[in-house]
Amino acid sequence: MNTRFALANPLRSLLAAALLPGILGLAPQASANEQVVLLTSWYAQAEQGGFYQALADGLYAKEGLDVTIRMGGPQVNGMQLLVSRQADFIVNYDLQILKSVEQGLPVVAIAAPFQGDPQGLMTHADVSGLDALTGKQVLVSTSGQQTWWPWLKGKYQLQDSQARPYTFNLQPFLAGPDTTQQAYASSELFQAIKAGTKPNFFLFADSGYPPYGSTVATRQELIEQHPERVAGFVRASLEGWRRYLENPAAGNALIKRDNPNMSDELLAWGVSTLKQYHLVTGGDAATQGIGTMTDARWQATRDFMVEAGLLGAAAPWQKAYTTRFVQGLQPLADAERAASR
Repeated sequence: MNTRFALANPLRSLLAAALLPGILGLAPQASANEQVVLLTSWYAQAEQGGFYQALADGLYAKEGLDVTIRMGGPQVNGMQLLVSRQADFIVNYDLQILKSVEQGLPVVAIAAPFQGDPQGLMTHADVSGLDALTGKQVLVSTSGQQTWWPWLKGKYQLQDSQARPYTFNLQPFLAGPDTTQQAYASSELFQAIKAGTKPNFFLFADSGYPPYGSTVATRQELIEQHPERVAGFVRASLEGWRRYLENPAAGNALIKRDNPNMSDELLAWGVSTLKQYHLVTGGDAATQGIGTMTDARWQATRDFMVEAGLLGAAAPWQKAYTTRFVQGLQPLADAERAASR
């Protein structure tokens, strides 16, 4: 799933700049609860549904938190706002968190609502897999050049000459039979199908791309000074994700309130892709609970970044995350796993 370090979702570019003014200017209402600001990675959509569900169901309030959700956007620097204390929690990409820690920023990932990056490659029907890209052009965004492209190129022996700029316009793909492009299943794929094509989609995570793709981060000082606040936020958020996958109606109502351009059809498609690709409930979450993180997974991402020249070998990568707030999570019950399918 933008101009965050990781990925840009072209559907999000349709949610125009008219939404941006005032996004960061909303003051939370006075409350006896602790006031907390969550900044998401983009405009309100299904990929942030669990947080909206937690707010709608009063889960944050039960933890003594008065949470305000603020939308990210193309001109919103979430990491900067977190460090400057204008946000308490942000939804961010693990590659950017690792790079920020290397640069000395006191940021820490505390949970991973997505167990796999929703980024993948959209192709025409003649392409049978990521190992069948010989002779194909690959449309890559500027941010993609610094994230998934080095991985894809190295794994499948592709050439830089195959890469072309991706400008978040589907027309080059639709018009080019030998063109492939980066995509989110929840947006570009939806748009291409609505345009009358029958594309294939290959999720990078299914082929071993290691990043989580969506993590919740906070400041080190907040963990040290208010660990219960952090723990409560994590508990409520992850329960929100569980409920959102079961019945997203309440969360979707708040999403549409924040982002009137989000249609019921697109929200339904977004929820279906979360389930189809097991982005929330797959991987380690199936046995360790939604939001879990592991040392092995973070090291795999660190190793990939070092090998690709995206991170220095001496970077203190272990400081980029803590598993203390996701330890002891309940594994998914059989009924929950079934509901996510």
